Amino acid sequence: MASRIKRTMLSPISLMPEMVGDFITRFGSKKLKEELCGEITDKFLEILLGGMDIAFTLSSGYRKNIKGFEGRYLFRTADNLVSASAAFKDGNMHVHEDSIDDWGARVTFKDAKALRAFLFSQNQDILNSILANEVEVDGNLNYIYKFGFMARDLAKRLGVG
Repeated sequence: MASRIKRTMLSPISLMPEMVGDFITRFGSKKLKEELCGEITDKFLEILLGGMDIAFTLSSGYRKNIKGFEGRYLFRTADNLVSASAAFKDGNMHVHEDSIDDWGARVTFKDAKALRAFLFSQNQDILNSILANEVEVDGNLNYIYKFGFMARDLAKRLGVG
């Protein structure tokens, strides 16, 4: 999750009513909301992971998504110009700006637009994305569905979708 200092300062907010944490998450995730509503940039993945990190810190309801969950994700573009990793353990999320070797699920996507379409499609139709050569998935598909669910849950909390 967020840095230890940020977590210490922001975690009392998660003890308040759920709508307070969601409101502050919305306020702190303006860039993510812009990415979700407008043109997708190469920063989409970084902004998405940052928004999730804020939401896990501030919202006890959102944090329930990772309670008891352990998983490691690697996201990258086919040309490896964009790469980020996320690890979930002990109710925390840790974001890495580079690749990890011991991933449980790896998603290789053509571009940020393909990743967004993959994660936020209504039916999360992995097969169509794979057949269109926009996304390649390796590892545990359940992790992919879980991440997509968490991304869509965050979008709803931000008032998008």
